[in-house]
Amino acid sequence: MGTEITARSFSREDRREFRRKVQACVTALERMLREDVFVDVHTSPEPQLGMEIEFNLVRDDMAPAMSNLEVLQAIDDHAVFQTELGQFNVEMNVEPGRLSGDATLEIEESLRQSLRRADERMHRHNAQLVMVGMLPTLELDHLGRDRITANPRYEALNEQIFAARGEDLELDLDGVPLPGTDVVEQLRADVNSVVPEAACTSLQLHLRVAPEEFAPHWNAAQCLAGVQVAIAANSPFLAGKALWHESRIPLFAQATDTRPLELKNQGVRPRVWFGERWIDSVTDLFEENSRYFPALLPEVSDADPNAELDAGTVPHLRELQMHNGTIYRWNRPVYDVSDDHAHLRVENRVLPAGPTVLDTMANAAFYYGALRALVEADEPLWRHMSFDAAEENLVLGAKFGLDARLYWPKLGWVGADELVLRCLLPLAHKGLESFGVSARARSRYLGIIEGRCLNRQTGAAWQRAQVARREGEGQDRRAALTDMMRDYVRNMRGGAPVHEWE
Repeated sequence: MGTEITARSFSREDRREFRRKVQACVTALERMLREDVFVDVHTSPEPQLGMEIEFNLVRDDMAPAMSNLEVLQAIDDHAVFQTELGQFNVEMNVEPGRLSGDATLEIEESLRQSLRRADERMHRHNAQLVMVGMLPTLELDHLGRDRITANPRYEALNEQIFAARGEDLELDLDGVPLPGTDVVEQLRADVNSVVPEAACTSLQLHLRVAPEEFAPHWNAAQCLAGVQVAIAANSPFLAGKALWHESRIPLFAQATDTRPLELKNQGVRPRVWFGERWIDSVTDLFEENSRYFPALLPEVSDADPNAELDAGTVPHLRELQMHNGTIYRWNRPVYDVSDDHAHLRVENRVLPAGPTVLDTMANAAFYYGALRALVEADEPLWRHMSFDAAEENLVLGAKFGLDARLYWPKLGWVGADELVLRCLLPLAHKGLESFGVSARARSRYLGIIEGRCLNRQTGAAWQRAQVARREGEGQDRRAALTDMMRDYVRNMRGGAPVHEWE
């Protein structure tokens, strides 16, 4: 959800002081790294990984339910379920846990129990939780400013993005033809709010790492981003249009773009950003944040981070955290303080939500395992792969899903499914084994990734095939999307992984 704020407007002096404080926070962070202030993740008993899942709310007729505040009040579990930007969204925070042994199986069961409790408590509100990257029944008239959740942070964020941009946002996306057709559908629209960002519901994976290990973990995560999206795509429809397999990727970038066309033409960097180079330290990313991006929410605290360090106190670096939370890297650095100990995390943000709890756990296991193996490899993969190639992989994986051909060192251009089956699944097994994950858990989750690649069926592929079939039988697009969503929700609740769906 992001750090809460108290102000609704900001002065020129607020912005100048916020810039100074962000720079002071970066200086304090560099000092903390030199003085070894961070908790040792190798000896700490604290959990090192976590998960956030964003959900859509739908009514019985599969239209979006604009009732997140009422639903959250009914669920009454504020430690787990929280608001999101759109009235048709909620976010679930899965309690951090370890990877070793059968712990992932326990996390899976805990996730199921939380969802069951939530469903039992919200059934009177004609709303149910759906795990999907973009809700196919969302229309443009669901994405107006009046659909922003009543929260000062969301309202201020909307105001500041449009103040920086100075004009309406443009959604401009060409789709990929549905099976059996050659029609390229187009989404063209001007919108007056950032609510289209709320249409992009994701799975966010966190991994706590030692400061000296942050750079290789971030670089490896960048290498994996395109593959992750290709094998987990689940966002093919919006506003009645068949778009990319994982349309979240371009839509999120457009929905938060503070740049009018002239600034784009000048090469000003977007706030949704893959990056532009491999890094050597986490400070590379925070320095880029400070150097390239003006503040959106310049709320200034009274804390002096260097004075706190002098006093032996761990600073929260609130301005650094606030600024970082409004720069949407697909792999984002996170600085945080827990139990008076500072730590760093890599937040992986490329994956869509769903389709099922089991698919979610499989996507997480594949990421953590492959990431670990790439970091522990004798030769860093990113020394043999250009940064531009990694970024192009993300675009291709998002557009074509399992049909994408991706670049990989020593293999060249290869199908996403073949890359996973031949190369990355063995690495993921090796990485999970290095984490201490049990053979039972490794087989359960990575077997799902294998089945998905062999059956060539992601959530997006299933949705697209269902809609194409229904339209071939004479249904119009709206009816096809609605009936497909009914089947999707039933399958999601059934719990079988998506590659087994009929």
